[in-house]
Amino acid sequence: MVDTQSSAPAEIDAALFRTVLGHFCSGVTIISAFDGSKPIGFTCQSFFSLSLDPALVAFSASKTSTSYPLIRDIGELVINMLASDQHEVSNAFAKSGTDKWAGVSWQPGPVLGHPVIENALAALECEIEQEIETGDHFLVVARVRHLEAASERRPLLFFQGGYHRLEGH
Repeated sequence: MVDTQSSAPAEIDAALFRTVLGHFCSGVTIISAFDGSKPIGFTCQSFFSLSLDPALVAFSASKTSTSYPLIRDIGELVINMLASDQHEVSNAFAKSGTDKWAGVSWQPGPVLGHPVIENALAALECEIEQEIETGDHFLVVARVRHLEAASERRPLLFFQGGYHRLEGH
């Protein structure tokens, strides 16, 4: 017999949630923008393609981020997909209150002019199209305006709390 009475869902333990989802391997990106005087950026693992027509991608930004609100106000950004040798770049951009751009070379993107990190695996210049507030993050949908990739490089991967490299395929 099926119980038709609704019951409150069981709470999910945050540590267990993080551990289990850590079994999903993801690439590592830096979301960047230029505010007219300085570059801004943060590390982001929650990134995915959303639509081919139109070309849309999405990522999530923590509500506690100090960098994302600045980028949101600009309305444009670059999603820099990091290469396997850029784990130090990822670590620098994951910290708050430091000069994340110290020692990081970049060039303005050819279409929107925001920072494309040197030697990144790929870069997508985008305009923010939509933001959805959900849980402790914002889900951001962005329209791709320009993209490029370095096919000879390998991606930086994050799996079970650490960085990994994709071996030859």
